[in-house]
Amino acid sequence: MRPAMGGVHPRRGTRNALLALGKGRYLEVIAPDPAQSGIPATRAELPEMLKKLVAPQLVGWAVHTLNIETSAERLRKYGVAFQGPTPGSRSRPDGKMLHWKTLNLSNDRDGLLPFLIEWGADSAHPSVDAPAGCALESFAVVSPDSSALAAEFQKLGIDVAVQSGKTAHLQAKIVGPKGTMVLGG
Repeated sequence: MRPAMGGVHPRRGTRNALLALGKGRYLEVIAPDPAQSGIPATRAELPEMLKKLVAPQLVGWAVHTLNIETSAERLRKYGVAFQGPTPGSRSRPDGKMLHWKTLNLSNDRDGLLPFLIEWGADSAHPSVDAPAGCALESFAVVSPDSSALAAEFQKLGIDVAVQSGKTAHLQAKIVGPKGTMVLGG
């Protein structure tokens, strides 16, 4: 399956392509946008980090929330530092605008912890209209310090598989018409 161009993230220095992976799940293939200059307002390190990659890699992930303010209160309650809520938007290739709000953890453990996203009421979730035909069979966060990381996810109220491994990374198994692909690990 080929991801479809999603659009440009204004003032963030990136652009994307999207592939649906089942209900409420999608893969965002993200790259630096050479048409944008300046330092992005959010995740300023991301465009430069992407330029240094020599092979495809999972660099982060998101958890969908229905109420970003409630999620922010939970983070405050547990003393988790974060930025946001930060509004975001992009224009799709068909001209329709998508809107969202995000919370980015101040320490995301180099992408092991997710950012939180609330999609705007007027915006379709990317899994609804991105090219379909693939499914996310499994997703895990792998870490040499898996027990501490699992406790952190529990505190954040996020249900995700945490596995022990020699290196810290994200791992996804995607099944499609031509077979299975494992990203990470």
